[in-house]
Amino acid sequence: MAISSVSFTSFFFPKDVSFLNPSPSSCSLPPASPYPATLRVMRTVTCATVSPQQQQQQQERRPRGIMKPRRVTPEMAELVGASEIPRTQALKRIWAYIKEHNLQDPDNKKIIICDEKLKKIFSGRDQVGFLEVAGLISPHFLK
Repeated sequence: MAISSVSFTSFFFPKDVSFLNPSPSSCSLPPASPYPATLRVMRTVTCATVSPQQQQQQQERRPRGIMKPRRVTPEMAELVGASEIPRTQALKRIWAYIKEHNLQDPDNKKIIICDEKLKKIFSGRDQVGFLEVAGLISPHFLK
């Protein structure tokens, strides 16, 4: 909920005081005013502690979703070097392989030219767009 500066100033100060365009004359209040000439903002510092039980639960938290290691097909395992890997790490290793072997099209870096290992992963395609990579590796993660 937002309060406009007009309603805020008219509520707290008897004269028109503009926060948007302050001038030296608008910042000073009349001497007979019951309001202070300066306003102070008070902050309170709170300190939250984690109970030992919560701390233990945080340490034991297991990865979920795309961060959870999953078994992969033998073709994918050959490329990424692990039989069980999270999707994020698999994608990272595939991109490292592509850059290491210079498999991006020199004219259009968004296109990947597949070698034999990548063809096994990418359904035998010769070229793949970089946005298609994540979708094409999905069948290689076993449930």
